[in-house]
Amino acid sequence: MDVDDETRSELTAAVRRFVEREVLPVASELEHADAYPGALVEQMKAMGLFGITVPVEHGGLGLDLLAYVGVIEELAAGWMSLTGIVNTHTIAVGLLAAHGTEAQRAEWLPRLATGEVRGCLSLSEPDAGSDTRALTCRAERDGDEYVITGTKTWVTNGERAGLVALAARTPEGISCFMVAKDPGPSSGGITVSRNIGKLGYKGLETVEMRYEAHRVPSTAVLGGEAGLGRGLPFILGALEVGRINIAARAVGVARAAFEAAIRYAQQRETFGKPIARHQAIQQKLADMGTKLEAARLLTRHAAELRQRGERADVEAGMAKLFASETAFELATESMRIHGGVGYTTDLPIERYYRDAPLMLIGEGTNEIQRMVIARGLLRRHALDG
Repeated sequence: MDVDDETRSELTAAVRRFVEREVLPVASELEHADAYPGALVEQMKAMGLFGITVPVEHGGLGLDLLAYVGVIEELAAGWMSLTGIVNTHTIAVGLLAAHGTEAQRAEWLPRLATGEVRGCLSLSEPDAGSDTRALTCRAERDGDEYVITGTKTWVTNGERAGLVALAARTPEGISCFMVAKDPGPSSGGITVSRNIGKLGYKGLETVEMRYEAHRVPSTAVLGGEAGLGRGLPFILGALEVGRINIAARAVGVARAAFEAAIRYAQQRETFGKPIARHQAIQQKLADMGTKLEAARLLTRHAAELRQRGERADVEAGMAKLFASETAFELATESMRIHGGVGYTTDLPIERYYRDAPLMLIGEGTNEIQRMVIARGLLRRHALDG
């Protein structure tokens, strides 16, 4: 996808206007009520945000990962939960675009592009998170169908999704199934068994899903028969995009926290002058601004590499690690600069503070990221002999 800077800038500016006009006035109220932002989602559909990376020939905008990263930062700066509604959907899109058969792409991508069907990713299980070898969900062949049995957890958008990219064990190994379902708490043998309460990241569902002898056609295997046993590398490759998304979310939250802090520092006076004129506050702001810019650059670099088709596991891990730690630090520092008022629900600072930890954990904990980064660096710089 050959996308110029002007097109990316126009899309980013349009999303920024949407956030300022539609999201910011209602985000805190919806978040505190843990209410699904249905009206905002409909507007996001109309803007084409569910089809940013879907190829034009399948009805999408056909834009690149850099454009997507810019959109995610803007949405996260307004309300981070909106990015979760888009992210797992985009991972499902990426899996289909990269590994789907022609029939699978033709069936699903046009409906995913419009948001008519929402996609999600289902990898984790109650006893299998980062350790994918512990996956127990299985799919057994029965003629022209597979019978899926198991429990999945941490499924963002699971209840409202119409298509689930599901990792399950088959005799060939872990395979990825594109499981069609009706949006809602149950569909065939699929049941949403629990909606998981969260510290932050409210307004969208994170659920546990149970598969009890749920039948899918053999054509649901991502990539067809050739995709059997290849689901794990398919999904792990897609999670590079997920980690870049987490980094972009973190940049958005960090930016919101920083901008709130720098505004407040110029308005709030102590000892006869704005606190921005106190050296201790200036040093905080300097560090915050520097780390924010570094996080943004790391994120864009990872997106550029991935967009060019180069391996970006190390860079995506670095971006996710640094940006998420930065978001958590800047949310905390912003609260400190705001003092007592930052701890109240009158301002969104406490929301940033509650949302930021998700990025430390999501798409692989930062402890896992450090392992991925170290192994990648050692592989790249291995000594001969």
